[in-house]
Amino acid sequence: MTDISAAPSPSFVLPRFDRGPVLVVLATFVAGALVIGGLVDVRQAVLFLIGGLLGLTLYHASFGFTGGWRRMVVEQRGSAIRAQMLMIAVAAVVFIPLLAQGTAFGQPLAGAIAPVGVSVLFGAALFGIGMQLGGGCGSGTLFTVGSGSARMLVTLIFFIVGAVLGTANLPWWLGQPSLPQISLGSALGVPGAITVTLLGLVAVAALTVLIERRIHGSLERVAKPTTQGLGRLLQGPWPLLGAGVLLALLNIATLLVAGHPWSVTYGFGLWGAKIAQAVGIPIQSWEFWTWPAQASALSHSVLFDVTSVLDFGVILGAALAAGLAGKFAPRVPVPLLSLVAAAIGGVLMGYGARFSFGCNIGALFSGIASGSVHGWLWFAAAFAGSTAGVALRPLFGLDGFKK
Repeated sequence: MTDISAAPSPSFVLPRFDRGPVLVVLATFVAGALVIGGLVDVRQAVLFLIGGLLGLTLYHASFGFTGGWRRMVVEQRGSAIRAQMLMIAVAAVVFIPLLAQGTAFGQPLAGAIAPVGVSVLFGAALFGIGMQLGGGCGSGTLFTVGSGSARMLVTLIFFIVGAVLGTANLPWWLGQPSLPQISLGSALGVPGAITVTLLGLVAVAALTVLIERRIHGSLERVAKPTTQGLGRLLQGPWPLLGAGVLLALLNIATLLVAGHPWSVTYGFGLWGAKIAQAVGIPIQSWEFWTWPAQASALSHSVLFDVTSVLDFGVILGAALAAGLAGKFAPRVPVPLLSLVAAAIGGVLMGYGARFSFGCNIGALFSGIASGSVHGWLWFAAAFAGSTAGVALRPLFGLDGFKK
């Protein structure tokens, strides 16, 4: 007869984490949501929390465009790009019908749709070079800064500088040859737009499969995680495909709450403009900042700006994730040349994003999901620039994979 009393009882063990950073970030989330809700409205506070979930997901899945594109160029491994295509596809099948409808729950909706022209071609190419030198794209820079990366803080600072410089030159770039905005939803109708978008995304994913199999004979196997259950949920790593679906759902939530999709880099330009204004630079007289929407943003707190609030949430969400994983603020020596690359990359990304109408999130993810043709041009030009950026990395002592 078995002695039940002698059998070990199941116990719950909370995974180890960086207690200090986690408590500080959680308190900041609560305080931030209360301040934003009181100063602006509940909708803005909800967007702040959505940003936090975006940052948490990005960090736990290491979901960035920079490393995935570099792996495709150097190693011919395409799992990250396939996850990105799935993410965009999930968002597109919801975005396109919603945008055709024009409103949802009384909220007017506007897609990330922009002109197709020279500015997109050159801006996206510069951004692609910059992301490989800087070590992160728009969202990648935010979530790595949130995790405590000193090098990526340099990238972010110069990203902001480049974004401000981009606002100075944007009117000139807008005067270059361009086609008007082309929305697949308007041109082809909802079924046609969804079909064409999905076919394009499947074609990109299929091309990565063909290349990977031709070079390696088979697709890369996903490494078995060392943690399971609650430990994996809190500390990662999260699967790329699952994270892609979650990011798509969070972008859909952003569209429904904010009235437009997720974007990143507009906030950087606004932060830089406010800093410039504070030190006496008459940035309010620059043409871009005299336009009504920009003048209004410049005259109000950044907490009224949807993109800024989302960005703050992403940084804090990544900080929370890093703290939960016990990896907040890793101490890694950063050589001078690497910092120079970070600065150059940041300026190129900020400058290029401004006149190509966004980054990997605002132009590529949200643009293609909105049915905007400019998103496809941005993708092609940025990938070409990224390939050039990979070739430039050794000049700064960077290898093919390290940030």
